[in-house]
Amino acid sequence: MPTFIGAIDQGTTSTRFVIFDEQGSIVAHHQMELEQRSPRPGWMEHDPYDILDSVRVCMLHAVRKLEGLGHSAQDITCIGLTNQRETIITWDKLTGQPLYPAILWSDARTAETVQQLTEKAAGNTHILEPVCGLPLTTYFTAVKLRWLLDNVPVIAQAQEQDRLCFGTMDTWLIYNLTGGAENGIMVTDVTNASRTMLMNIHTLEWSAEAISFFGFEQVQLPKLVSSSQIYGQVHDGPLAGIAIAGCLGDQQAALVGQKCFAAGDAKNTYGTGCFMLFNTGNTPVVSQNGLLSTVAYQFGNEGKPAYALEGSVAVAGSSINWLRDNLRVIQNTQQLNDLASQVDDSAGTYFVTAFAGLFAPYWNDSARGTICGLTQFTRLEHICRATLESVCFQSKAILDAMNKDSGQPLRSLKVDGGMSNSDLCMEIQANLLGINVERPLMRESTALGAAISAGLAVGVWKSLDDLASVNNRGKTVFEPTLSCEKRHSMYQGWMKAVESSFGWSNHSTTCQVAV
Repeated sequence: MPTFIGAIDQGTTSTRFVIFDEQGSIVAHHQMELEQRSPRPGWMEHDPYDILDSVRVCMLHAVRKLEGLGHSAQDITCIGLTNQRETIITWDKLTGQPLYPAILWSDARTAETVQQLTEKAAGNTHILEPVCGLPLTTYFTAVKLRWLLDNVPVIAQAQEQDRLCFGTMDTWLIYNLTGGAENGIMVTDVTNASRTMLMNIHTLEWSAEAISFFGFEQVQLPKLVSSSQIYGQVHDGPLAGIAIAGCLGDQQAALVGQKCFAAGDAKNTYGTGCFMLFNTGNTPVVSQNGLLSTVAYQFGNEGKPAYALEGSVAVAGSSINWLRDNLRVIQNTQQLNDLASQVDDSAGTYFVTAFAGLFAPYWNDSARGTICGLTQFTRLEHICRATLESVCFQSKAILDAMNKDSGQPLRSLKVDGGMSNSDLCMEIQANLLGINVERPLMRESTALGAAISAGLAVGVWKSLDDLASVNNRGKTVFEPTLSCEKRHSMYQGWMKAVESSFGWSNHSTTCQVAV
């Protein structure tokens, strides 16, 4: 009998259900795009039921495709889940009904809330960092929940009446897939919890200090679990009775999917945003250079957690969507790549894609999108190339910070995600970093990481050693060809452009500025 593993990959712009075999090859999959709503500038929302429905539809169609290949849904041994991490959903404990739209990880409405919390902390944006590894910023879910309690009466009332459930996307999906208000399992794994500002990353328990600081004493928090164990079974549908056995935040899932299990391994995922994680081993490292300390994974409740340093770029692939949907100067990603490849450089043009502030290592939420260096010579081709370069420059800033924190420069970078499909983008990245960039043949690393976590829980693979042959069908290596002088000159221009992007927002709290 064949052995298959299913993976729910719930992202910012789409949902996938991917079915893998034991070698990490894709057997069947289905994908749906998701509508994002921006009711006000800087606000980003999803309908929680749209998210849930997209998962169920993708599962149904992927199973039908599997059956079309002569297999059965019961050949799927388990299901893993990976999700957009800092997106928050609130719902009523009694009815299971959402109380407000899902607020996305990239939403910037909480700038004033951050200011208020910073004042409460006597100006110290790092007040909880020794506990949770994170600074006060608009990025993390606890700040979003504080905004909801302060601005949405129905949510404040639910807290007063002990009816307020709060969770990230993994909690919402597992809760509903296992039965919802009747008998749903309410859990979150430690990787997602490490992005809330509410979990002590040293003990992997909810922090009473953090809960008190934010005023969440009457909020129903999910049970903390490891990234690899059986949480419950799917309640209904074609996969009813199959165990949900793995859960990872999307960037940690990509780290696992790239098999970055050794301290010093690093990967960069180029999706809606861009996220670089550096495995620091079994001890969290507090960054001195604007990075985040996070849980990388924990396989089983008795397993030792692995930690990572992380740097995040808020706008990566979404900058291409902006050129397509807002400015309407391109029709698709392929056209952007074609235009960008028609010029040798950006002719001194820099595009700082700070649509809602800048994340690591700058941590400046007053920054806004800025295009610098325009001349009469500038054409659309140069702006397209500058769009690709923007992601690569921001990734370089993160990698430079990681090298400083680790004390041992990274020699190669593993990559995945939609923008990594662009050879030109990866060539630019290798040139700006001055190191090799390695891209696997099968690039669904995020979904594969979720499948690996689930498979380890049910014995598809007995240990990490058994994963040696998984997704091991080759890779493309991009090598740097740019001179050190040229690389330095381009980066100096980028830093000037970043400085010019600061100070455009009325409400701003700068955690750290490093340019």
